[in-house]
Amino acid sequence: MFTSQTSSFQDSLDVEERDECDAEDTAAFSQKSLDCYYAIYLYQGTRSETPVENVAWNKRRADSTASQEDYSLTLVDSSLPSEAEPELRCYISRRLSKGALLGGMGNIATVELSVPEQAVGCYCCLLEQERSPELPDMDGNGYVICFMGGSEKGLNLFRLELDKYVQGLQSSLQTPELQNLETEVRPYLSRWYEESVMHIYRVVQLVQGGISFLLHAALSHTHVEVVRSDARTKADVARFIKAASLQGLSQQEATAASLCKAMSEDTPEDLLIDCSTAPPTLSNTGSNRFCDDWTQAFLNGAERCNPFLLRQILENFKLKAIQDMNSLKRFVRQAEMSHYALFRCCQFLQGCGNGDVLLQNARAEHSELPEACGIVAVLEEFLSERRHAQA
Repeated sequence: MFTSQTSSFQDSLDVEERDECDAEDTAAFSQKSLDCYYAIYLYQGTRSETPVENVAWNKRRADSTASQEDYSLTLVDSSLPSEAEPELRCYISRRLSKGALLGGMGNIATVELSVPEQAVGCYCCLLEQERSPELPDMDGNGYVICFMGGSEKGLNLFRLELDKYVQGLQSSLQTPELQNLETEVRPYLSRWYEESVMHIYRVVQLVQGGISFLLHAALSHTHVEVVRSDARTKADVARFIKAASLQGLSQQEATAASLCKAMSEDTPEDLLIDCSTAPPTLSNTGSNRFCDDWTQAFLNGAERCNPFLLRQILENFKLKAIQDMNSLKRFVRQAEMSHYALFRCCQFLQGCGNGDVLLQNARAEHSELPEACGIVAVLEEFLSERRHAQA
């Protein structure tokens, strides 16, 4: 069901320091900013004979088209310095020649450009246009969109967000002339970093120490409602919860469905975030020691203004939760045949700090196994007694 490994909480935090991001990212974020760029190119097959009427577009095409044996690559717009754009175009041409850019799938690599950072992470995606019945000979026309900033490792952490953001541009790329370049396309491309990378940072900055409540809500499938807030904040929180959740990692649909059902039956009141105050007021909160232990790591990442580091911490948080789930499942299987294994189960739940979430998950996954359900019931009673004893 899940990748099986075990490690201590400190081991998980150590990964944060080893794999957080490249040195270039750390240096950039010491200035609390990151230089980021974009570029968009028209990609046309050689058989395409698309009429272009706009004079300015014709001139730009004549100045910037890179002709190849079976396609042309034309600069539409870019925020790169003038000396760096041809270097990027050469890099894209090499990727296209090798067939390394597939339609709709982002490709991330390190490129060397004439920019202050010299070597930067570069996300490239080919958006192919649908073939028109009126123009059946148009061969593979579309646009190549590039985002540059940070490192290859950092951008890889946000690959899904970048893919989704690029797809959001599809409806605006209807004609080669791009008459909506200044009103729609350019502003959209300019916001790629703020919209695709910075949302986790903004959420941590918003709730500060309350991040443990959001982490627990994500693991326990508690609905989070944001009130008296702008649309972007609501979207940021929703994306954070989705990124921190383990839902979807189950490989068996039946188990995933039973888990969702069990979670919905046990879910407490919605976690409420009221943004009418500063800092926001959080109501109906719930947490545990496991989530509390990760709070400082997130605060440290936010203090360094490093969204790549924050995403790595979030991935480490999820990995540790998955590892603990696997450990509990193994103990439950062993406990069906050994009282000592049951004792080890109790010790593990008491020590991991995430017993409520793990048992909720275990109960759902073993819902059709009577013996395992009995073990989980015993463990739930044990945790309940421990909580009452400590109250």
